[in-house]
Amino acid sequence: MKNLHRFRRAALPLRPARLAGLAGLVLALAGCAVAPAYQRPVVDTPVAFKEGAGTWVPAAPADALDRGPWWAAFQDEELSGLMARVEVSNNNVAAAVARYRQARALVAQQRAALFPTVNLTAGADRSGNRAASGAAGAGGTGSGAFAGVGANPRDSFQFGIGASWEPDLWGRLAGGVDAARAGEQASAADLAAARLSAQGELAVDWFNLRQLDVARALQARTITGYERSLRITQNRYQAGIAARTDVLQAQTQLANAQADLLGYERQRAVLEHAIAVLVGQAPAGFSLPQRAEWQAVVPQLPEVLPSTLLQRRPDIAAAERRVAQANAQVGVALAGWFPQLGLSANAGLGAAAAGELFRASSLTWALGLSLAQNLFNGGATTAQVESARAGVELAAAQYRQTVLSAFQAVEDQLVASRVLAQQRTLREQAAQAATLAEQQVLNRYEAGQVGFTEVVTAQATAASARQALAQATADREVAAVSLIQALGGGWQAP
Repeated sequence: MKNLHRFRRAALPLRPARLAGLAGLVLALAGCAVAPAYQRPVVDTPVAFKEGAGTWVPAAPADALDRGPWWAAFQDEELSGLMARVEVSNNNVAAAVARYRQARALVAQQRAALFPTVNLTAGADRSGNRAASGAAGAGGTGSGAFAGVGANPRDSFQFGIGASWEPDLWGRLAGGVDAARAGEQASAADLAAARLSAQGELAVDWFNLRQLDVARALQARTITGYERSLRITQNRYQAGIAARTDVLQAQTQLANAQADLLGYERQRAVLEHAIAVLVGQAPAGFSLPQRAEWQAVVPQLPEVLPSTLLQRRPDIAAAERRVAQANAQVGVALAGWFPQLGLSANAGLGAAAAGELFRASSLTWALGLSLAQNLFNGGATTAQVESARAGVELAAAQYRQTVLSAFQAVEDQLVASRVLAQQRTLREQAAQAATLAEQQVLNRYEAGQVGFTEVVTAQATAASARQALAQATADREVAAVSLIQALGGGWQAP
């Protein structure tokens, strides 16, 4: 209590007029933020894609724009059902959601530093002194040596409320809030990127799996044809009009085709397991029915595809937000050069009895002002400022690289979409011609006009052409998915 009264007397000279002047000075200084103004890094952005075509028009989308279910353009109900499960059950997406929630909480935590802190305290204690007595001074060791323990007990009760506030004179706290807010926005973009990545990976695995279903069905028909060829050669060999080498060639061809079919089954199982993990399920309890027939649908690429659509890419948005975050950290570091001001106020009650605690005579109060300036820290502040500025340069370079990589990805997928569309047309023509040639050569072999080696060659060519056609169809859909990912989730907005 003595200390409290002494503090009160020391604070008495701070009269209301002086406090008002001090508050005005603090508020005037509070606007003196030292953080540099943020400017988005400049990137040389072309007005159109090199591999695109058509008349180019400007577009002004944003990374926060909802693209809707872009996978619906492929018109596959099973794929749409799996996409819905990715949103709910994919663990990578769930981890990104958790990181975003952490970033939001950090913003609230940094913002709380801008406001005063108020504390409430209460306490009660009992104290006394120890008085020695008895024959201890005469060398006695009896129980009376400390007979006076606990004499003159005193009670003390305290109740108080205090507040402290650090005015943000140089923008250090506001810079922390700005950095946390930019980090939150970057985490939101990371979440969108994780979601898009999982969706794209699922679509690619799905189309590759369906291509394998078609490939397995084609291989099964090829094996049926090879078995027929083997029977023909065996009959001709038994009739003495064909050499045994024809039978051996037919057996070799059939065994290789059967081995290839097993390879397709292995590849399909691996893709099925990958899809199970993407939808958040153990592979042991997940299966997809096979489709012998599959009608592939490739979304039509628009004639007009402005390069500004890349603004919708979440990874570009995240990289740009991290530049803003690094810029805010520069302001936090620069504030280290300036003094920190602290204001405090306390009011308390103290009494020797609980019943007297809330009487006006027991009230004590105190007002405080503190000013701290770092005079020497071995260059730590300078190093922090340089580190923060280097962080801005690093984030800006990463942002520019992300933009350039995005343009590269779009250009790659545009040329892939164009070339694969032309290739599929040629693959289809080749498959039709090879199938017709296979049938004609087999008919000529049965008529004894050609050797079996020509049959083997024609059958292998036809089987390869049909498999290449199925692969070209899947490649077109995979390229469409990759283009959608490169554009940040499609080229259309609801």
